[in-house]
Amino acid sequence: MASNERTRGSNWPKWLPVVVLFLLVDAIGGWLYYRYQREHSQDVVIRAAATRYGVDGALVKAMVWRESWFNPTVRGRAGEIGLMQIREPAAREWAEAEHIAGFQHEHILDPGSNTLAGTWYLAKLLRRYPQADDPVPYALADYNAGRGHVLRWNQGAAATNSQQFLEQMTFPGTRRYIETIRARREYYRDEFPPGR
Repeated sequence: MASNERTRGSNWPKWLPVVVLFLLVDAIGGWLYYRYQREHSQDVVIRAAATRYGVDGALVKAMVWRESWFNPTVRGRAGEIGLMQIREPAAREWAEAEHIAGFQHEHILDPGSNTLAGTWYLAKLLRRYPQADDPVPYALADYNAGRGHVLRWNQGAAATNSQQFLEQMTFPGTRRYIETIRARREYYRDEFPPGR
């Protein structure tokens, strides 16, 4: 009788592994669905801003991914807000260029306004470096670290050679910022092909 009790007490129901597997698949599926939904939640505003200002949509989406992970209400420590983490001076510059009356920095918590302001600013930065073989690293460094640092790093061959520019960069965090955005840009290339 003692051996029967031990055997009965140690047996798990035969259906338990199926239930556990079902719950695990459901949880993973839910997480993947949430991630997919979040990652595509801003595609319409990203595409609109990229088209309006003539900037590669894959680059804009990669920046939104890096800056906010598609969270339109995120706030940075230095006063940056929204999808593209826009600071007040850049937001005001965009609003003035677009003749937006009564503009307040908080208005760019709106995803559409935020991506327009950020993409406008990025387009401006890309135009600053026409001599570069690839203006993207320069513009991203400017966006992340500021123009003063870019002017220090783009001396000599680095003024036109983006690889040299990255090697002369003294901020490892800015270099990683550029590398992660460039890699993510390629990830989004199928969704946002060049020239569209």
